[in-house]
Amino acid sequence: MRRRAGVALGGALLLLCVASSASAQIRDRARLVEALDSTARAHAGLPNMAGVSVAVVRGADTLLMRGYGQADLEWHVPTPEDGSASYEIGSITKQFTAAAIMQLVEAGKLDLDADFTTYLPEFDANGHRVPLRRLLDHTSGIKGYTEMPVFGEISVRRLPRDSLVTLVENEPFEFEPGTAQIYNNSAYFLLGLIIGKVSGQEYEDYVAEHLFAPAGMTSSYYCSENAIREKRAHGYDAGPDGLVRKAYLDHTWPFAAGSLCSTVRDMVAWNQALHGGRVVSAESYRSMTTPRPLEDGTPIRYAMGLGVDAPGGRRSIAHGGGINGFLSDGRYYPDEGLIVIVLQNTAGPPGPGALGQGLVDLVLGPVPEIAATPFAGDADELLGTYVGPSRGREMRMVVSRAGSDLVFTPEGAPPQAAMRPKHVDGLIWQQGGTRLWFVREGGRITQLRVDQGGGHYVLKRR
Repeated sequence: MRRRAGVALGGALLLLCVASSASAQIRDRARLVEALDSTARAHAGLPNMAGVSVAVVRGADTLLMRGYGQADLEWHVPTPEDGSASYEIGSITKQFTAAAIMQLVEAGKLDLDADFTTYLPEFDANGHRVPLRRLLDHTSGIKGYTEMPVFGEISVRRLPRDSLVTLVENEPFEFEPGTAQIYNNSAYFLLGLIIGKVSGQEYEDYVAEHLFAPAGMTSSYYCSENAIREKRAHGYDAGPDGLVRKAYLDHTWPFAAGSLCSTVRDMVAWNQALHGGRVVSAESYRSMTTPRPLEDGTPIRYAMGLGVDAPGGRRSIAHGGGINGFLSDGRYYPDEGLIVIVLQNTAGPPGPGALGQGLVDLVLGPVPEIAATPFAGDADELLGTYVGPSRGREMRMVVSRAGSDLVFTPEGAPPQAAMRPKHVDGLIWQQGGTRLWFVREGGRITQLRVDQGGGHYVLKRR
């Protein structure tokens, strides 16, 4: 999602709001490869699309590893066909940061249950205790810096990183740690500082030595706004009259939340190393891929730098990324050993998530649609307006009825923004990857929870 500051670090959790493909599973390999290539080529040929690189790997079988479109529009430079173009991967960076934290936990240098200010004592948490693990799953309550209006001014300047820390600590917490979830780049910025402090290495040096090198990622690096890199794709933003060169962003700021660059080849190597036990221990891997409930026991779908879900029973471990000029989509299906990576040098619709999901559906077949069940309760007691903090703004959700359906409409939004989710169980409704459920306390409905994978918003009834 684009932020007001002009930087998109919000990770587009790909297991959430992506378009679903109706394509049937193709079992003949030659036909499957042809269909995958055709689907990727069609995506690259859409209006206002510069270029895209795609990898689809099932077990030891590379079904597709190819670049499409253009890496540079001004010079009409085609995207390298061998998957060697490098892109800014945005928030996919977060899983590397999480892996670095877990390596330092294994080394006895960090404790996930310790207050993070143990390692950053200069940060004033205003009386809040925030376990280190709550930075990793976006449940800290700390204000996100990319949602602060002042970040638009800072993002194009090179200043000491502690200047941003001061701005963040002066903002009130959005909720008590562990009671809700709002996707949070500040948390990962702080994690990058912690990695530097306890390891004795700069973040980018630690990642290069302890993550890139063991995984065999020879073409990955910390992004720079001015360094010359061979085969680096140029990024483009969507403007009112078509594509424009990406807005400037100093890479002092995305940092451990979104400043890594990679290729689809290297991202396949990373997935094989991470999920194959070559990056962190089995115990650390379980922590990275097992979401920890909120303090009240409510489950969430985000663990440590990774979204975890099982739509239709199909387990997925995934994340997306967005930053000026680039969007990314990476997903792993453990039961099938399937890796799908989509990197594009265009920040704007169409995003890579729809392509990623379409490629998955070609290999595995589409997940069956959610089955609706009749709601046996009194729907009228659910109607009303629910209000609470969300990412960078207050969310106000109006719940109304249209016949037997509940309609969920963000207050002030146009009618087409309304959701008519299916009732699935109890007080739970679902539309796509968004789950909505009501909470009853003392005999009356008091809350609406909106779970979008990277965000679990607690809205109180007005």
